[in-house]
Amino acid sequence: MLADVIPYLLCPVCQGDLALAGGVVRCGQGHAYDVAKQGYVSLLTGSAAPGTADTPAMVAARAAFLGAGHFAPLARQLRELLHAAPVLASAGDTERHGTMVARGTGAPEQGGSAAGGRGPAVILDAGAGTGHYLAEVLGPADTGIALDISKHALKRAARAHPRIGAVVADVWRPLPVRDACADVLLNVFAPRNGPEFARVLRPGGTLIVVTPTPRHLSPLVGELGLLSVDEDKARRIAESLGTHFTEAGEHEVTAEMRLDHRAVETVAGMGPSAWHTDAEALGREILRLPDPVTVQMSCRVSLFRKIA
Repeated sequence: MLADVIPYLLCPVCQGDLALAGGVVRCGQGHAYDVAKQGYVSLLTGSAAPGTADTPAMVAARAAFLGAGHFAPLARQLRELLHAAPVLASAGDTERHGTMVARGTGAPEQGGSAAGGRGPAVILDAGAGTGHYLAEVLGPADTGIALDISKHALKRAARAHPRIGAVVADVWRPLPVRDACADVLLNVFAPRNGPEFARVLRPGGTLIVVTPTPRHLSPLVGELGLLSVDEDKARRIAESLGTHFTEAGEHEVTAEMRLDHRAVETVAGMGPSAWHTDAEALGREILRLPDPVTVQMSCRVSLFRKIA
């Protein structure tokens, strides 16, 4: 719920505290932001329309594909990582908004997740999309903050889980989030802003970055002319984050998917390739494929620890 995440947000204009009252989020300086009927709030300033925001069609395609469980192995890997105490462990206790939260004790706080062996956490998803992965990893007492530039995606994210608050924001700009308030930051197939990610994570906090490997969605990439992944992507990501983070681990998640033509059209239409393909031409190429066709899911899950 949006009310649960307001204490962790800042006014994007003056960086003041925010309060929620009567369907409006407002700071002490009088800057006000209406809460949409779907439950999200836009803290995106400026009059220019964001050019890279997912369209309603892209969002619908992603919701359908993820809802069918095709990327379930990735969601399962993230869930296992977030429920492992080492991901949330730190050298000592962390003070957050006047409340001491024990870390790395092996015992959950009151209201925490006994199954996860940890207390409640603030988990921020930068580029959350529909909130699918954030909803998958939240523990019973966690707070989830979904940030995305697409209001169409956040209409779904706001309803994806009762403990998610959805906020329209641009990952490339300063995030409307307090310093050192997040325990974990998720970044799944989304842009990265190393300095801002480091600012909003607490000391010792964990950044989890998910990127496709060059084998992801083969053979569709070659057969349909979808965007390919740079072989050097992992190294470049690590270098871009190196000033603020240290590498803490890596997992590769692979699986074979059996996709019919409808599912192939959906997966092609939910990602960045949708901006660069002609739908009619794509449909003709899909008809040339076997039905169903075996497609590779191949992702790299990289863990980074914030340098204190």
